[in-house]
Amino acid sequence: MNILTQIVRLLVSITFIFSGFVKLVDPLGSVYKFEEYFGADVLNLEFLTPYALQFSIVLIIAEIMLGVKLLVGFKPKITVWSLFILTLIFLFLTWFSAYFDKVTDCGCFGDAIKLTPWETFYKNIVLIALVIYLIIRIYDIQPIFTKTFAKRIAIFSFIVSVFITFYVLKHLPIIDFRPYAVGKSIPEGMIIPENAQEPIFEDTWIYNVDGEDKVFTTEEKPWNIKGATFVDRKTKTIEEGYVPPIHDFTMERNGEDITDDLMQKERLMLIVAYNLQKSNDKGLVKIKEISDKALQNGYIVYFFSASTEEDFLKIKNNYKYDFDLLFCDETTLKTIIRANPGIVTLNKGTITGKWNWVDTGKIKF
Repeated sequence: MNILTQIVRLLVSITFIFSGFVKLVDPLGSVYKFEEYFGADVLNLEFLTPYALQFSIVLIIAEIMLGVKLLVGFKPKITVWSLFILTLIFLFLTWFSAYFDKVTDCGCFGDAIKLTPWETFYKNIVLIALVIYLIIRIYDIQPIFTKTFAKRIAIFSFIVSVFITFYVLKHLPIIDFRPYAVGKSIPEGMIIPENAQEPIFEDTWIYNVDGEDKVFTTEEKPWNIKGATFVDRKTKTIEEGYVPPIHDFTMERNGEDITDDLMQKERLMLIVAYNLQKSNDKGLVKIKEISDKALQNGYIVYFFSASTEEDFLKIKNNYKYDFDLLFCDETTLKTIIRANPGIVTLNKGTITGKWNWVDTGKIKF
């Protein structure tokens, strides 16, 4: 039984350390996920949205620390019960996401591993069962080597986690798991292979029959029922089908999609700012300096944002920008680069460089 306990202990600790690490290298991904959960159409906790960053940091460090503490055997009773409470919260959130189809990707493993809502829920059922087993066998969890060693490892892990978190928030993710990482080709990421699995949908029809709303399947053909009146139709996805890594990328100028044209350019620089009203003012100043250098070195430069033309013209006139605006979906822009503003360079659709505005001095032409 003791050997089994140590195996379970290892599995749980590695799961939490890995889950925390993939978020640690990209904490803004967790911030966006918290904002999604706090939204009016999900948990309706919009008053917590301004604190999404704080929630993200606490969650990331908690996952890593609890995983490390379980691994080295530091304060096992507190650690295991904390893991149980955290997993219970995850279990509820993933059930909520799956049952109500609200958040299609909980982000439990960041962008490193993508799971469907139901896959994530079942994963958490297994995980909480393992944690409950550890609660039952808590006396089998002892420190590795000594208590002093376990304590030092825990403290060291905390310091390293805090340092990496704030370093990444100031710059960019130190590991980029997204389809827009440096070296990735955007056009290739949008390709749907031949014979790719098609999505499967199921329709539910609501018709009013004899003064009462009734639910029918497509096979029942309620439209053939004499006197039946259509009320509503609901579509449920049975199987997602193949979704390319990049499926929502567009570059629109004045309502015209010019993506294909720009993906052929050898020197293209995009100044990415998903929301100009939230952009860093110092960053907007830096953008002027680096964009001027890029234009002098033969780059085509565009501002890439989900903001309106009116918002862009205000800052264009204010900062004397010598380039125009391209429109793209805000979620896509947040995925492309974790900076507002940030700089992305491309060569025929392949990303050759990404920088936060604070690192514009590192850009070489």
